[in-house]
Amino acid sequence: MDAPRLILASRSPRRAELLSRLGLQYTVRVLDVDESVLSGEAPAEAAQRLARLKAAAALDDDALAIGCDTLVVHRGDVLGKPTHRGEAVQMVCRLQGEEHLVYTGVALAAPGRVETAVEATRVWFRSLDPRECEEYVATGEPMDKAGAYGIQGFGAAIVERIEGDYFNVMGLPIQRLLELFRRFGWRYAFGRLVRLT
Repeated sequence: MDAPRLILASRSPRRAELLSRLGLQYTVRVLDVDESVLSGEAPAEAAQRLARLKAAAALDDDALAIGCDTLVVHRGDVLGKPTHRGEAVQMVCRLQGEEHLVYTGVALAAPGRVETAVEATRVWFRSLDPRECEEYVATGEPMDKAGAYGIQGFGAAIVERIEGDYFNVMGLPIQRLLELFRRFGWRYAFGRLVRLT
């Protein structure tokens, strides 16, 4: 049986890059969904719910749709994408010298079925002075990212260490995605998906 057609329900160039690195062919289809975290909702639950909404919205009849949502949590507060440069500077300065958690929910949807998984990674920033926070934000990199940083770019210079899945911090926990493929009867065979036997 031919491999399923894949839809990536994300505008994220990092997620697209990771799927391409795996050698998987996909199309991008994004429909806007309300990405608000509900009152009292735990971050892991919110990340999975939002990933599910995105995957379901992008699905069509003969494909598997991949949805993702990444949340950065510091001292119990969810830090979304900054809306302006000043907010980005505040976020980076807030995270400097401290630990935070990155949750990514990933969902795989087929007609009549959606499966989800979530990954959590602990991240520590090195100590930064206010000038460094401003210099990092001035690169423009933080503006479309939860928590106002990207670990794979200039942000590599401010992340001191992580505990957990690096790709999760990029926005696509690869092992969780491969687990979802297996739940749907497919295994990753280094560049392609093949039916489980």
